[in-house]
Amino acid sequence: MALIHTCYRITDIDRSVAFYEALGFEEVGRIPIRDEAVNVFMNQPGDGDMPRLELTYNFGVDSYEIGTAYGHIAITSDDLDASLARLAEQGIEPEKPPYSVREGGSRLCFVKDPDGYRIELVEKP
Repeated sequence: MALIHTCYRITDIDRSVAFYEALGFEEVGRIPIRDEAVNVFMNQPGDGDMPRLELTYNFGVDSYEIGTAYGHIAITSDDLDASLARLAEQGIEPEKPPYSVREGGSRLCFVKDPDGYRIELVEKP
């Protein structure tokens, strides 16, 4: 078995797609689910045919509760400072400045997507 994707329920397709594109994802497809919803599939370059992220927009739903069990997804960055500068140009700010969990560990920080899901940005060593 292998993990193939993560799914989030979103409230605005365009806003969410723009956010994940700012993080380096690209939209690879959309599939309507009858008259109930639309699934938007996102990949990072080089991922192949299997989408990493499925964004589900349910018609008529304007908010969700994330819940207390959700943590975050993590993506890497070759240069965290450059990534944060690029994101800031699009109005995306980290929750707090980059830090390391332990001495000598990777630098990281968190951003939130338009629906409040936390995304960890981890600088590659």
